[in-house]
Amino acid sequence: MPTPLVIDTDPGIDDALAILLALASPEVDLRLVTTVHGNVELDRTTDNALRVLHLAGRSDVPVAAGAAESLVHPQPERAGHVHGSAGLGGVELPPSPASVDPRPAVVALAELLMTSPEPVTVAAVGPLTNLALLLRVFPEAAARIGRLVVMGGSAARGGNVTAAAEFNVWADAEAAQAVLASTLPTVLVGLDVTLPTVLDAEGIARFAAAGPIGATAAAILQQYLDHARTAYGTTGVVVHDALAVTEAVVPGTLGTVRRDVVVDTGLGSGRGQTLVDRRTVSTAPTAVEVAETVDSPAAVEFLVSRLASLDAR
Repeated sequence: MPTPLVIDTDPGIDDALAILLALASPEVDLRLVTTVHGNVELDRTTDNALRVLHLAGRSDVPVAAGAAESLVHPQPERAGHVHGSAGLGGVELPPSPASVDPRPAVVALAELLMTSPEPVTVAAVGPLTNLALLLRVFPEAAARIGRLVVMGGSAARGGNVTAAAEFNVWADAEAAQAVLASTLPTVLVGLDVTLPTVLDAEGIARFAAAGPIGATAAAILQQYLDHARTAYGTTGVVVHDALAVTEAVVPGTLGTVRRDVVVDTGLGSGRGQTLVDRRTVSTAPTAVEVAETVDSPAAVEFLVSRLASLDAR
């Protein structure tokens, strides 16, 4: 039986690909998408999630809107310069016929967790505000998460929004600390494994040629590709969130080591840094499985082949 999956997300270009990847993967059953502030404002992330699901012919998947702001300190800036002002690289997807689920995201997630007969995997690929709220408001539901896969942080590669911090953790450092200090069975997919995993123009062309869904996904990626060429001089893009969803779909894709992780919640230059104790393997109940190794060519091939299969479906 497919594993029940929830994606908590802030679409976002790579978030859109992550959703499409989940829909193309028979190993999982996408039961719910919850949205959060992050790359762009909440109303846009929510509308983008609805539109991406509609693109893939899955408007039946409910979308519940979550936190519009961080827990304590407002997020200093969005990422429109990377994702476009509306979040999907300037591509205007057709509106979805579906409406937003009337339940707040935390309520929708808690109800799904409490009623699912099977353990639910949650892939959190945006700021962790919704998950931190779930821990505080519905701890009994949070305890039923079978596996939490988080895209965020960095053990040894520094940051991508500041010298120290990765964007998702930096966007709500207090929420990230609450989640990573909990006993949830968590895998942390950070920049250590996402940065080496580059989707190049050849791979994009492969799923673009598969049909209209693939072609639209490629069009969404174009601004990301242009940004990578300008900012980093690369010929491909790092699809951070899709790699996290790959680990959610196929556990063990990434090599992980159990580590103690603390988030810097100070207001200085280190804010949002994930301090990963790499001196030893941890046996603490709050330790996190930190992704440290990846077969990048295999991960890219998995993404490309799954996206190319969407039109055939």
